[in-house]
Amino acid sequence: MSTTNTATDTEALVALLDVIDNYPGAAALRARSIELLAAPPGSVILDVGCGSGRAVAELAEQGWDALGIDLDEQMITIARRRWPRARFEIADATELPLGDGSILGYRAEKVFHDIADPTSALTEAHRVLVPGGRIVLIGQDWDGLFIDSDHPDLTRTIVHARADTVAAPRSARRYRNLLLDTGFTDVRVEVHTGVFTDQALLPMLTGIAHAAATAGAITPDQAAAWIGDQTRRGQADRGFVAIPLFLAHAARP
Repeated sequence: MSTTNTATDTEALVALLDVIDNYPGAAALRARSIELLAAPPGSVILDVGCGSGRAVAELAEQGWDALGIDLDEQMITIARRRWPRARFEIADATELPLGDGSILGYRAEKVFHDIADPTSALTEAHRVLVPGGRIVLIGQDWDGLFIDSDHPDLTRTIVHARADTVAAPRSARRYRNLLLDTGFTDVRVEVHTGVFTDQALLPMLTGIAHAAATAGAITPDQAAAWIGDQTRRGQADRGFVAIPLFLAHAARP
């Protein structure tokens, strides 16, 4: 998670993530990621970019020794408040506070797009995993948001402009090659698509339009018109957003 969030920004992000995480598909994806770690109960599992800590709490509840790390101090504060029995630390994915070969599982969800140097983070993952340990990465490609709109050209501009504000917007499509290039083996990739037809993602849609306007890719009037279109669609049960999520898993030889 980004270190530049103010407390208000972080709370707003957590509220949006809570909405998304409560969808059945999101819960199933977390469960799938835990299954793919293939670690026996009691094993140390690291959750990188843990955010408000839901996955860490679920891992701990199911018998693993889970540790969540995040760069955002506010996120860690929220995680500790929500899940007081779980372990959380402020730490950088590229400088993990762990010894060589000290964990059996490494999990990172919706965070690698915020890491400017994914190779450095995966090199650290390789270092801290034991031989035979497994890594699971989940993330979206920020150029791959599919949004129904009365303004398709404007939508395309907004999506690409928002992607350009992200540190590594296309890291998810690179998962396989990044893992291979940093020494992982048995690399597999799955695609799970989240489909949203209600108003739950309107705050996200509003945010990407404002980001595109701030970047100068569209005008404030265009942003307002696009947000108005999405708001009306949501109110009329005509909203449609599809977000493909890439799930990559591999072994540390």
